[in-house]
Amino acid sequence: MIKNDEIRELLSAVYGEPVRIESAVSVGGGCINETRVLTLSNGQKAFLKYHPAPPSGFFKAEARGLTLLGQVKNGPRAPKVLALQPGRRAHYLLLEYVEERSPGKEFYVRFGETLAELHRTSGDAYGLDHDNFIGKTPQSNAREKDPAVFYRERRIRFQQELARKSGLLPKSLDLKLDRLCGRLAEWIAPPGEKPALLHGDLWSGNYFADAGQRPFVFDPAVYYGLREADLAMTELFGRLPQAFYDAYRGTFPLAPGYDERKQLFNLYHLLNHLNLFGRSYLSSVERTVDYFVR
Repeated sequence: MIKNDEIRELLSAVYGEPVRIESAVSVGGGCINETRVLTLSNGQKAFLKYHPAPPSGFFKAEARGLTLLGQVKNGPRAPKVLALQPGRRAHYLLLEYVEERSPGKEFYVRFGETLAELHRTSGDAYGLDHDNFIGKTPQSNAREKDPAVFYRERRIRFQQELARKSGLLPKSLDLKLDRLCGRLAEWIAPPGEKPALLHGDLWSGNYFADAGQRPFVFDPAVYYGLREADLAMTELFGRLPQAFYDAYRGTFPLAPGYDERKQLFNLYHLLNHLNLFGRSYLSSVERTVDYFVR
């Protein structure tokens, strides 16, 4: 339940003065949360994300992810976190409101360059110091030094086990996934790569241009991983303009073999969509697995 008095108090603390909510306009774009743009009495606007029954830690994890992304000086911008509902299970998150504009001619060049800079932010292991979510699915980020172990155990096998428990995984495909996991180290990690800070869920619905044509990203599933995972996700549900990929590669070149590896990174998302939305994604999972282990 949205508590307007509580929201007013939180926003008053943010701005250091009493504020009222003049209007709250629902906006589309999300399939998980309700979203509203709040117009405030001080002339500012805030963005409200609300869920009536979120998983425990859902909005806290999102707030932490946005904060991590926002700390990268030359990376894509992320909306600032204004406030999180107090209590053990937050039902809403208040964010900086950024007005979206249509991407201009140079936007995708800037986006590619800034994403490359985000990926230059490296960690000492794959994973993160806390778990979070990919959509509404829990995402395990237990840290590993070996990228193949991380992607096998925290990504593919984690989703595989969820699909098993839900009865969504035919036995034949389950066995082929086991074979793929057994050979994952042969394919997944090009030499010389370091754990890179990733957005984690970078499909075409999770970025936009602001009025100054600056790239903004939101709805993250942040962790330190192989940077090709972010690029692969941008190709899964509709490829970005070529200028984006050219700018990225010009700033941070990729090792040969990306076009094959990207299928393994996207297998994680296909399995997640199988678990979230059902058997319509089963054939896509099977095609990917068959490419490697038929």
